[in-house]
Parts: sequence; C-alpha cells; structure tokens
Amino acid sequence: MNREDLLFSIRTLSLSLDAAGFASIAATTHPSDLVDALDALSVDRSLPLLMTLAPPARADLFAHFAELRQDQLLAAMPREAVVQLFEHMPSDDRADLFNRLGDDAKQNLLPALTKVERDDILKMASYPEGTVGSATTSDYVWVSPEMTVAQALSHIRATALHSETVNILFVLDHTLRLRGTVALRDLVLANENRTVASIMHEQPIAAKAHWPRLQAAELIRRYDLLALPVTNGGDRMIGIVTVDDAMDIDKEQDASQLARFGGTVSAHGNDLDVRSTPLKQMFRVRVFWLAILTCFGIVTSTFVAAQEELLSQVIVLAAFIAPIVDMGGNTGSQSATLVIRSMALGELKLSWRDVAFVIKRELPVAAALGISIAVLEAVLAYFSKGVGMDVLLVVGSSMLVCTALGGIIGALLPFAARRIGADPATLSAPMITSVMDLVGVFIYFGFAYAFLGDLLVAAA
Repeated sequence: MNREDLLFSIRTLSLSLDAAGFASIAATTHPSDLVDALDALSVDRSLPLLMTLAPPARADLFAHFAELRQDQLLAAMPREAVVQLFEHMPSDDRADLFNRLGDDAKQNLLPALTKVERDDILKMASYPEGTVGSATTSDYVWVSPEMTVAQALSHIRATALHSETVNILFVLDHTLRLRGTVALRDLVLANENRTVASIMHEQPIAAKAHWPRLQAAELIRRYDLLALPVTNGGDRMIGIVTVDDAMDIDKEQDASQLARFGGTVSAHGNDLDVRSTPLKQMFRVRVFWLAILTCFGIVTSTFVAAQEELLSQVIVLAAFIAPIVDMGGNTGSQSATLVIRSMALGELKLSWRDVAFVIKRELPVAAALGISIAVLEAVLAYFSKGVGMDVLLVVGSSMLVCTALGGIIGALLPFAARRIGADPATLSAPMITSVMDLVGVFIYFGFAYAFLGDLLVAAA
C-alpha cells in the first residue's frame, strides 16, 4: 500500500472505527509508516484507532511516535490504558516516557504496576539524561556459564519472547556480573552437551551506565555490534543498548549539531524545535545570536568607514570587499564542520598531537584553495572590471590570505572550544563567518595600504 492509499484508509477508518480493518492494516504495515499516517490526524481522531489495538500491539506502535505526540496521546488516554502501555512498552522507552510525566502522574501510575515493573522503571529512569544508562533497555536474554547448550536453548525459548534481541546472548554469573557473550548461531550449531562457558567469548566490549551515551554509539559502530552490554559501577549488568538505539543517538546528535552550528541553541544547551518551542523562547534564543553578530558587524562596518580616504582614491576597491571577506567565512565553516564531525565520531581528541595533525593536514589544502581562488578572483576582476595590476595584487593577495587563514582558523576553533569546556558545535556558522568578516577587512585594507598607500601620499 502506497502512502496516499494508506492515508486514505486511515482517514476512512477513523470515521468508522473499524477495529478489524485497522488491526489488519497495523499487522501488514511498518509501524513508522503507520505512525506517519496517524500523525496526519488530530489526537481526537487517531487515539480511538490506537485504542482498538490489543495492548501489546498498541504499546509497540506507541513507541514509534515522536515524544511530543506521545505526550499528547498519553494525556488523552484513560488511566487503565496508560497502565497497559507501561506494562508492554520496551523498558528504555517507558523510562523516557516516565521521566516526562509530572509528579502527580507518576504517583498515580506506580501503584498500578507490579513490583517488578515498578522497580525496573525507577531504576532505568534514575540515570541522568545523556548517559548510557538513560538509553539502556533491560529487555535482554542472559544465560549462565554452567548451562549446557540444550539448557540454554530451552531457557531462551522460555524467556526471550519480549527481548529486544536474541542474536547475542549475555553470560552472567550468579551475581549478574558479565562474564562473556555467545552468539545464537554458535549456540545452535554447538553440541548440546557442551557448556556455555566453553563456547562463549570472554572479555566482551561493554559500556558503563554513567558514560556519555555517545560513547555507546561509538562502540557499537566501531566494533560492529548488534547489542552493547551496559554495566553499573560494580560490573553488574543492567541492560543493553541496541544498534537501533545507537542509530537514534547518532540521529539526535546530528540534529543537535546542526542546530548548534546554525546558531539556534539556547545558553542552557536546549535546541529549538519548530513545533514545540514557545515563540518567546524562539525569539529569545535567536535574538541572542543575532545581537552578537550585529556587534561584530558594527565593528567591521566602523573599520571600513574609517577607510573612506583610501576608498575615495580607488573606488573600485569597494566592489571586492564582500567576496573577499565572505570567502574567509565560507572556508572557515567548511574546515570547522569537518573537524566537529571528526570530534563527534571520536576520530579527533583534545590533544596537541591531534591539533598538530589537523594543522599539518589543513595547511596544504588551505594554501592550495587560497591560490586557486585568488587566481580565479584576479582573472575575473581583470576581465569584468578592467582594473590595473596594483588593484589585482591587492585583490589576489587578500583572497589568498583570507581563504587560507579562514581554513586554519575554522579548523582550530573547535579545539579552542573544547579547551575552555564548551561544545565545539556552539561555534555556529554565522559566528565563524562574522569573525572572518572582521579579520578579512583588516587583511584586505592592510594589503591596500601596502600596494596603494602611495596614492594617499600623492593626494596629500
């Protein structure tokens, strides 16, 4: 069923509340596609359809909604349905949902849950946002090293129904300490009388619950893992981070980096959201950045205005101010983006060795870019405006230095931000451009006075 047919069917079913029809579509449609179709309806029209599903199917579909939509649906649900939702949702998703509830809602919910579910929610919800623990699910399968292969397979059949993954099994001792991992494939192919300890992989890659969750995503990516075990401070296993969780973490990080690099993040690090951010906050955050950039602009324009005497003698110089200073900002943004991306992937750290590596890599590239763009600018200036050699020297030299210097400054600014404890992504593209505008006019008029200063003396 294509998207248009799905939207039409969902709209039709929302009017008739055909439970069997909606269940049939839900069973044959990917949850992400179904959520997109339901998002096109209001909460009042989509919730009755959601309520026609059995609690397990409803919880599975609910987990695919965006957080804002989840909160809206939850507020409109009867209490019994909310309890069923928390009983059947994956543990990491319900912990996130629980953390977004108000204090009164939490107190009303907890008594209705079983002790096991209540303890699990409270444990998973206790980890601070942004840590590995906050992205961990307790829905995993574990076996003991003393089990035989036959016993382990029987245990899996009995306990793995609601697990996030069974491709990798985690071997825990009687104190729940992680001893190793075993692939389901190895377990199935092994002799049924062998013990799990004899086929498990010892010293598995694992993450600590208090680590930044980006480290979990990095480990999954680096070692090509389907699931990463997570332990507490005492090496007791508390759950896993799956590969799809890692993809979500990377997606959120990319969105956050984009917002910060574009100058749309508040001083407290909260990204703006076009749907949910209040207009007052949207204005306050954006005007903060624009005010800073305006200050840079005033300094730049004041300096340019002070060059009135030189510009009056060689008026054509004014035509090249914008392209020269813009090129420095553009080159700086390119370099900063590459360095910030490498930092986010863990390829670059705050060390003199990495700083030296980046300078060594960027210098020849920046120089080559500067020479190429300077030659191109000089050629275009000659044929489009017919300027003399002295002006061409000013324009070409300025373009060379601004382009090369922009690349170097853009590459080093993220390291400077890390050094002072700031997020490198907060060096927004507008900020880098404004810095290079100011530096660019100093460079441009410096060369102008060097090559054309004799005109001022003659005029005097």
